Amino acid sequence: MKTLLFLFLFIAVSITGYSQTTATIAPKDTAHYWTIHGQNTLLINQSSFKNWAGGGVNAAAANIVLDYDFDYKKDKLSWDNKAILGYGLSDVTGSGWRKNDDRLILNSLLGYQAAKYWLYTFYANFQSQFTNGYDYSSNGRTLISGPFAPAYITFGPRFAYKKSDNFRVNISPAAGRVTLVDNDSLSSIGAFGVKPGSKSLFEFGASLDAYYKINIAQNISFENILKMYSNYLSKPQNIYTDYTANLFMKVNKLVTVNAGVELVSDPLAKIPITNNGITAYHSVLQIRQIFGAGLTYKF
Repeated sequence: MKTLLFLFLFIAVSITGYSQTTATIAPKDTAHYWTIHGQNTLLINQSSFKNWAGGGVNAAAANIVLDYDFDYKKDKLSWDNKAILGYGLSDVTGSGWRKNDDRLILNSLLGYQAAKYWLYTFYANFQSQFTNGYDYSSNGRTLISGPFAPAYITFGPRFAYKKSDNFRVNISPAAGRVTLVDNDSLSSIGAFGVKPGSKSLFEFGASLDAYYKINIAQNISFENILKMYSNYLSKPQNIYTDYTANLFMKVNKLVTVNAGVELVSDPLAKIPITNNGITAYHSVLQIRQIFGAGLTYKF
């Protein structure tokens, strides 16, 4: 599966490179069909205390996020591609370094304009992480995730409403979803909904993706991202929901202050919960928060 992913990336980069190369020799300026932009962000936050009557714990964190867009537009045909790579570590005195962010997300949306704001589309999404994830609530640590454990692949035809780059909604009544758990210990306990001992799960259902970004004030913007999925084949009322809110504050051309929260409700993700020395696995609301100041380079 990893080989297929790398092959997909190689093909995508090759197509982009080929398009740019041929654009220089074509009679038309076909380079304008492609729009490539993105941003690299490094966030750092730190707190320290010494002889502080109010108390406190020394802490430091660093996060890096790479967010790139490769978009093609010609007449009524469009092809939007996005890659998001994020990783972060935090250190709290007495606990050591632990990750606070770990994302690998690839999106591809092929569309044909049907009306002013409506498109017929085909959508594909891949999402996983780079390193192992652990739960530290009990003594020691418990492995709860890893690279390709899980990995989610979602695909299918859609209807898209796109008012602008800052407001769009994609709806699919027939979306396939594959969950991969490429870890023996996690697959053996049936993590992320796979049958114990199996390393994959196929679902078929309905999906919705929505994106809305608003400028609150000069140099301050608020971004909302919502993803939902319902599996027709098993308990369609248990809807997977992923909501992310990001606040971006631009100080100057390079310096930014970012704050974000992500809420995930996944009926298939079982998190170890320890009560009175007894550990049991439950589906609970997952929360991730990020705040920091740092450097952002856009192109």
